[in-house]
Amino acid sequence: MFSPIVHPPEIIRHFFKKYTWKLTPEDSSQKVLYITIDDGPIPEMTPGTLDILKKYDAKATFFCVGENVEKYPDIFQRIIMEGHSIGNHTFNHLNGLRTKNSVYLENVQKADALINSNLFRPPHGRMKSRQSTILSKDRKIILWDILSKDYDKRISKERCWQNVYEYVSPGAVIVFHDNLKAFENQRYALEKTLERFTLSGYEFKAIGYKKLNEI
Repeated sequence: MFSPIVHPPEIIRHFFKKYTWKLTPEDSSQKVLYITIDDGPIPEMTPGTLDILKKYDAKATFFCVGENVEKYPDIFQRIIMEGHSIGNHTFNHLNGLRTKNSVYLENVQKADALINSNLFRPPHGRMKSRQSTILSKDRKIILWDILSKDYDKRISKERCWQNVYEYVSPGAVIVFHDNLKAFENQRYALEKTLERFTLSGYEFKAIGYKKLNEI
């Protein structure tokens, strides 16, 4: 089975140039990192994640699942009110490679009604070419420079932190998750990331987005 790569090599990025893997600062000396949080919002995870981010005065980008936004609108509004960015992660967390194009695109559009962002991240980092081509017309498809793999129960929380630490450079887009299987690893690795790199002079920013109806 294909396993998402912690730090995708340049050859992969070269073949998928339409995707955003990293956000390079205009000034190469500018120390900025972009934390992204997938799969929420859910009450067991997201409020705690927001509390940790607030502790370090950090902003992040939340790629939300539409059905979770529908269930927990108050948590979704808290994300926005606290100055974080939002992005579409489909309505039902669909794997694009296993889903008919029409069904996948309709699912994304269903989530649009709740999320309304031109940022999109495909669940599992997987999409068919046709899905990608259509969605790229009015969206920024955000993948990652660093995947913590906090969702993988086969690895330790320390390994999740090392996955981040080993590859950080200015402009890195880092992925964590707001789902229950990631709980222990995410809490540890996210806090370590914020603590370590705040002390190193990094700023954590949200990825800029536009509402789809304003494009």
